[in-house]
Amino acid sequence: MKIDRIISIIMILLQRKKISAAKLAEMFEVTPRTIYRDIETINTAGIPIITYPGVNGGIGIMEEYKIDKKLFTTSDIITLLMGLGSISGAMTKDEITNTLVKVKALVPDEQIRDIELKSTQISIDLTPWMGNKNLQLNLEKIKEALNEKRLLTFEYYDRGGKGSNRKVEPYRLVLKESNWYLQGYCDSRQDFRIFKLSRISALKILEDTFTPREFHGKALGSWDYIEKNIVTIKLLVDESLRDRMMEYCGEENIQSYGDSKLVVNFPFVEDEFGYNLLLSFGDKCKCLEPTRVREEIIRRIKELLRIYNYQ
Repeated sequence: MKIDRIISIIMILLQRKKISAAKLAEMFEVTPRTIYRDIETINTAGIPIITYPGVNGGIGIMEEYKIDKKLFTTSDIITLLMGLGSISGAMTKDEITNTLVKVKALVPDEQIRDIELKSTQISIDLTPWMGNKNLQLNLEKIKEALNEKRLLTFEYYDRGGKGSNRKVEPYRLVLKESNWYLQGYCDSRQDFRIFKLSRISALKILEDTFTPREFHGKALGSWDYIEKNIVTIKLLVDESLRDRMMEYCGEENIQSYGDSKLVVNFPFVEDEFGYNLLLSFGDKCKCLEPTRVREEIIRRIKELLRIYNYQ
């Protein structure tokens, strides 16, 4: 988008004494001709542009016009760059490029290399190995609807697989535990609802716009529920599951048992998610206690066996 590119160019010129049109063109993936048109627009807007001739020349802003940019510390800039990297999966390439350029323009030239190195020491990749191929496309549509305050329609499937047609005013996108959710006002329910993006299909943006209501975003899930219902169970697991066990309960709750086994004090909630989690460990995990959890796992395994043996 032209206005975003122009703002980014201004930020760069405020920071640097000069930069070549070719370098700017490479940075924004446009032609030098386009950059010169942008520079003319900036100059027309009242920002005094100066050109430096010669092999080492370039484009700059008059020094008398520049402002002090010591608003952010080095630590602030590193944190901003790390944060941008963590949400890259939810942003387009142009959005990432323009935003990174603006942030880096706040950094003095002598510090940019050190900050770039430090900002890449932690990498957060939220993109799944596998998943719904329509998810990214739906994210882009919802972001567009959020920006333009336009209504969305889609078919939504509940946990039981029952579908319903919805018309929704979008208010917020939320990422929680690698899943995206849309918070919005549902026309058919006449109330705010939370929709899991993986259960949305046939998503469309309507031409109709809406006047935003008073919105109080609710937290997804409830830690209180988990805290009140959590119990500690004892598992006997294969050594190959050590990494996964450490993720759930930490090294202090793991003890070696023989050559290739571990005894684990495992935090557990007796609900569908909890039992599905235990079953996901397969034949590498055995529940030792309590008895009721062992018996429920046995019942579920027998039910699976009955399904697969059904003729």
